[in-house]
Amino acid sequence: MAFPIKTCALCGEEFELKPDKPGFANRCPDCTDAEEEKRSIDQPKLDREANEARREAMKNLLYRKDS
Repeated sequence: MAFPIKTCALCGEEFELKPDKPGFANRCPDCTDAEEEKRSIDQPKLDREANEARREAMKNLLYRKDS
């Protein structure tokens, strides 16, 4: 049984969609690798921003005055 041939949504290149392929089903392995590298670079900044937002929300919930 052959693997289905898909077209990448980002670059338009055709690739075989294999069952153990990481990433999205509509992106080729090269675009998936590039996206993961970009995500790994931006991840600490996103985590820091998310943690700050969580702390602020918890502080507002815990210490707000019901007046």
